[in-house]
Formats: sequence, structure tokens, C-alpha cells
Amino acid sequence: MVISNDGKVLTAAHLVEAADRTMVEFSEGELIPAQVIGCSFSADVALLQLERVPANYVAAKLGDSNSAEVGDEIFVVGAPYGITRTLTAGHVSGRRLQNSEKETTNSVEFLQTDAAINTGNSGSPVFNLKGEVIGIVSNIMSRSGGSEGLAFASTSNTARRLLLERRSFWTGIEGVLIEGDLAKALNLTQPAGLLVQRVAEGSIAWRYGIRPGTLRANVEGEEIVIGGDIILRVNNIAVQDDASYDQIYESIGSKKPEEGLVITIIREGQILKLAVPTSH
Repeated sequence: MVISNDGKVLTAAHLVEAADRTMVEFSEGELIPAQVIGCSFSADVALLQLERVPANYVAAKLGDSNSAEVGDEIFVVGAPYGITRTLTAGHVSGRRLQNSEKETTNSVEFLQTDAAINTGNSGSPVFNLKGEVIGIVSNIMSRSGGSEGLAFASTSNTARRLLLERRSFWTGIEGVLIEGDLAKALNLTQPAGLLVQRVAEGSIAWRYGIRPGTLRANVEGEEIVIGGDIILRVNNIAVQDDASYDQIYESIGSKKPEEGLVITIIREGQILKLAVPTSH
């Protein structure tokens, strides 16, 4: 959804994390290119900037998701299975903190809802009855892939804190966390690392030579692409688990534009350090 008069758009991170090109389609059929300017993978939210703003639109208002209570009525507008401008209604079924039982300033929170949400709803806004956005649809938990009354949306306050209240950043990397036996098999020098799957054309990672995988493999039933760089550390913060992504993101966001990153990788069995500027 468009959230500002200068053409900023919120959506789900998994839709655009390594996209070479992003287009936003409006209700009248107008297509406008957009650039990804920020991502939070743990919260599954991304911030885009439209190349130009369309005529005759009204930006959605981000509400205070802390005011949402279990039992509140909500509605979702999206495109399940590509069927555009579909509205479904339901309730807030719960509030869930990721990897934590106690809320902190760095917590990633999701709203659980029973509204009908299907494939294609990712990135859809969740509205309260005031018409304010209180969530961005992330995923569904379903054996069939269809709606079974259990879906999750990143809260608006989480998206605001991670993408709007601090400097936004997008690497253009799609990766998979490797650990345990697979990490040992790939000769990692630490317990875990991020195996690069894809790199978006034109992104910072693409411009500074981060290499994606080249060979598809099936490991314990999961298909991954091997042969690419394995990221071990960013600015001396080790890749350990999903929570470490947020620490790395916060480290990048706190740096001044003229300050760069040092990314430690394994490439073809060798440990390398890459200096990557963040100002472009």
C-alpha cells in the first residue's frame, strides 16, 4: 500500500528481496516502476519508492497497532490468487512476538488473524474499522496452501520502527541460513552462515560483486542453490540465526552514509573481506 504523498510503498519483503525489477500496479491499471529502499527479513516487510506518483490517489494511514486487541474486527484488501481488489474480514486472533515471550524495543511483532488470506495476499494491508493500516500480511500457516483461518501480519508499529524511523537499507540478497551438518560439509569456520542464492541486478550486493549460487541441490528435502558466496560476518557481527539479521540491519542503519561495510565471506574455499560502500 502507498503510505506517503511522495510515493513510498509498504509490502512483504519476501516478494521483493532479490527482485531485479519491481512494478506497482494501481487500480486503474497504471504500472509504475519502484525501487526497493529498505527490507526487514525477520519482520517480512519492505519499503519501496515509486519513480513517480500517480494522479488521484490517497495514501493509506499507518495506525497504531498497539491499540489493536484480540477480538477486534479487521479487514484485508488484496489479490488472492491474482484476483485483484478482494476484501475479506475477520478478527485479531492473537499477538505474537518473534523468538521472544517478552516485548523489548527490538521486538518483531505479528498480528494473528482468522480473516481469509490465501496465496497472493502477501503484502496486503490489514485495516482496523477506522480505515487505518495496522498490519502487513506476511504468511499463512496451511497444509493446503489455502486459507484455514490462521494467518499472520507484521504490525504497523514494527514496520514503522524498522523502515521509517531509521535509515532504510536494501542489500538485494536472497539467502538461506545454513548451520549444523551442512555448515560443516561446506567447511564453515563458524557454526552458521548465509548461503547466497540470488543477487538482484542493480543492488549494492550486485554492484560490489557478491556472487549468487550456480548449482541446484537437494539437501534433506530442501532445494537450495550452492556454489555462491557464504556470508559469515558483517561489520564484525557474525551470522548466527534469524535474530542476527536484525542486529546486522541495525548496525548498517546506524552508520553514516559515507561509512562503509566490511563483509566477510567464504568464496571457493577462501575467506575474503569485501569493503562495500553504503552511500550508493
